[in-house]
Amino acid sequence: MKWISAFRLRTLPLALASIGMGTFLAAANGAFQTSIFALCALTTILLQVLSNLANDYGDSIHGADSVDRVGPSRAVQSGAITRESMKQAIIICGFLSLLSGVGLIYVAFGLTLNFWVFLGFGLLAILAAVTYTSGYKPYGYVGLGDISVLIFFGFVAVLGSAFLFEKVVYWEYLLPALSVGLFSVGVLNVNNIRDIESDKAAGKRSIPVRIGRKNAVIYHWVLLFGGMMSSIIYILTTQVTFFKLLFLITIPLFVVNALAAKNKVSPSELDPYLKKLAIATLLFVLLFGVGQLI
Repeated sequence: MKWISAFRLRTLPLALASIGMGTFLAAANGAFQTSIFALCALTTILLQVLSNLANDYGDSIHGADSVDRVGPSRAVQSGAITRESMKQAIIICGFLSLLSGVGLIYVAFGLTLNFWVFLGFGLLAILAAVTYTSGYKPYGYVGLGDISVLIFFGFVAVLGSAFLFEKVVYWEYLLPALSVGLFSVGVLNVNNIRDIESDKAAGKRSIPVRIGRKNAVIYHWVLLFGGMMSSIIYILTTQVTFFKLLFLITIPLFVVNALAAKNKVSPSELDPYLKKLAIATLLFVLLFGVGQLI
């Protein structure tokens, strides 16, 4: 049970939403393949778990997961898992991520140039997952987590997964990729607003720590509004039908989340909205995808 808790399963809907968007876009063009999707989902889950384990380990070392932290208890900080055991788990999960990723790109491309290009992207994804809060100078501690999430959960995951199926880049996919990326940054922003005081004490210079809670709430509204508008613009520049706008049903979920970021001052009250925003993002992608397929 302690390892299941450390895996932070509530973050998985967000990871699956990223590759789900790319899969739906490719499927709408008749390019879906079950084997590629299965390996893509497995690799994505392993990378997300790797990131969660590394985050648990890194924050315990650098002080963000101290006894003063109000959010959910973390495995290393609470003593449920030792630092050495967590380090071993990170290595194992990193290896499994690499193994799954290699299998994925081999099935998709064989030993072609694209195989080596995507292998490079995969290694960068593993590096980004591990060094967010771990290592000598974790980039999450200087406020670069947001741009990393936008790149990897948005552009790399969506465009990359679509390319695995279609073997061609459609630049118009940048707009739905931006939607998922901005919503993913929104999840991180809720997390950072919740932890603003403990992060400040630990020297973790997240965006909310840098700009203050009031501006971080405004930033949150911009992220969610920008994410929704990106897909609306995508639909308006393609063939507009009623079904393609199904994802608009999720707007109230994002509005509720934005209001919670403003009104839920207590970290314990705000914490559930991380999971809610991740699920809202997955639902958004599912409805967007259904609209593309109908």
